[in-house]
Amino acid sequence: MRWRDGGDPGTRRVTADRDATSGRPVLLLACTAQFLVVLDVSVVNVALPSIERALALSPSGLPWVANAYALVFGGFLLLGGRLADVYGRRLVFITGLGLFTTASLVGGLASTAGVLVSARGFQGLGAAVLAPATLTILTTTFPHGPARTRALAVWTAVSLAGGAVGNLLSGALTEYLTWRSTLLINVPIGTLGIVVAAATLTGGRPRDRVGRLDVRGAVLITIALIAVTYAVTTSYPHGWRDPITTTALGAGLVCLAAFVVVEARGAEPRLLPLRLLRTRAIWLGNLLMLLVGAAFQIPLWYFLTLYLQQVLELTPLQTGAGFLPHTLLMMLVGMRVTPWLMRHVPARTLVVVGTVTAATGFWWQSQITAHSTYLSDVLGPAIVISVGGGLLIVPLTAVVTSAGSGADAGAASGLMNTAKQLGGALGLALLSTSTIRSSSTRADLSNGYAQAFAITAVILALTAVMALALPVRGPADTRT
Repeated sequence: MRWRDGGDPGTRRVTADRDATSGRPVLLLACTAQFLVVLDVSVVNVALPSIERALALSPSGLPWVANAYALVFGGFLLLGGRLADVYGRRLVFITGLGLFTTASLVGGLASTAGVLVSARGFQGLGAAVLAPATLTILTTTFPHGPARTRALAVWTAVSLAGGAVGNLLSGALTEYLTWRSTLLINVPIGTLGIVVAAATLTGGRPRDRVGRLDVRGAVLITIALIAVTYAVTTSYPHGWRDPITTTALGAGLVCLAAFVVVEARGAEPRLLPLRLLRTRAIWLGNLLMLLVGAAFQIPLWYFLTLYLQQVLELTPLQTGAGFLPHTLLMMLVGMRVTPWLMRHVPARTLVVVGTVTAATGFWWQSQITAHSTYLSDVLGPAIVISVGGGLLIVPLTAVVTSAGSGADAGAASGLMNTAKQLGGALGLALLSTSTIRSSSTRADLSNGYAQAFAITAVILALTAVMALALPVRGPADTRT
C-alpha cells in the first residue's frame, strides 16, 4: 500500500526519525530557555529572607524582588508573542536570551536594592521576549505529527518541572553558596544557549510579512500596572492621601485609560482586541484567572517562604524541600486527575469545586501560630491547597482558550497568561500591606502571614461564587 505523499510507511517512519534526530538540539535549546524562564519565577522565593538581610530591604520593598519580574513579564508577554513573526525566531530568541542573561548577571552582582529590582524587571522583559519564541521554534521545527506532539510534551513537562525545581534549587544554592547564585546560575547556561542558538537556529525576518508591533499598547499597560502596584505598596507607610501614592495611582489610571483608547482605535494587529471582552467566557474567565493568580502565582510561595524561615526557623534547603508537596501534588492532580474528570464533569463545576477546596486550604493555613510545626500546620493545608489548584486551573484555562477562535485564539491565550502573571503581582502588593507589623517578633510575623492567608481564602471564596456564572454549553463547553 502506498501513501498519498508517494512514500510507503517505512519511508515515512525513516523521515520522521530523521526529523526528530535533527531537531533534538533545537528541542534541547528551546526547553532549556523555557526552563530558565519558569525557573526564575520561583527561584528567588526561598532566597527572599537572605536578600532582605543583605540589601536591607524594607517590608514594603521586598515584594518588588518578585513583582518587578512578574509585572514586566506579564505586561510585555502579548507583545513578545508577535516578535518572532516580525523579526524572525533566531534573532528574537538570541536577543531575549541575551537580555535575560545580562540582567541575571547584573542582579546577581547588585549591591543595592534598586539595582536588583531593576535587573529583575529587565529579566522579565527578556523572559517576555524569550518564552513565546521557544514555542514558535518548536512548532516551526517539527512538522505536524508524532514528532511535534513529543516535542510539545517535553516542552510542557519542562515548564512544569521548572516551578518544582525552582524552590528546591533556590534553597540549596542559598544555603550552600549565597542568594546571588540563584541569579548567577543563569549566566553560564544562558551564554551557552546563545552560542548554541547562533550555530543551530535558522529563520531570519520573514520576507512575506509586513511587521507591525503594538509597542504603545505594551508600554502603556506595563506602566499602568507598575504604577498602580507601586501605589498599593506605598499606601501602608505613607497612606492613600500621600502625594506619592496619589500621583502613582493617578498616573496608573491615566495610562490604563490611554491603553483602552489605543486598543479601541489603533490599527490591527492590536495587543488586545477589545472584541474579545464581549465574550463572557473570556472576560469572566480572565477575571477569575486574575483572582486565582493573586492566590497561587506568587503570594502563596512568598508568604509561606517568609513564615517557614522567619517563624519556624527552617533553613533555606529545608524550606525548598517543604514546597515539594505543593508542586508535585498540584502537577499530579492537574496532569492526571483533572483531564479524566473533564471527560465526565463540566468545566464550570470543576472550577467551582477546585476554588472552594483551595479556599478551605488557605483558611486552614491561616490558623498558623508562632508555635506551629511544618507537619502539624503546613503539610495538611498544602495538600488541600494543591488539590484545589490542580482541579481548577486546567478547566479554567480550557474555558478561556476554547472561547477564542480563528485569529483571536492566540490573543485569548496570551491574555489569559498575562492575567495570571499580573494577578500574582497585584495580589502580592495588596496582601503584603496586611503582613507589615511594627514589631518583628515571631508572634507578630506569624499573625501577619496568617492574615494574608485568611484574606486569600476570602478572595477564593468570592471567586468560587463568581465562577458559577461561567458558561456551561456552547463554545466554552470544555467537556472532552
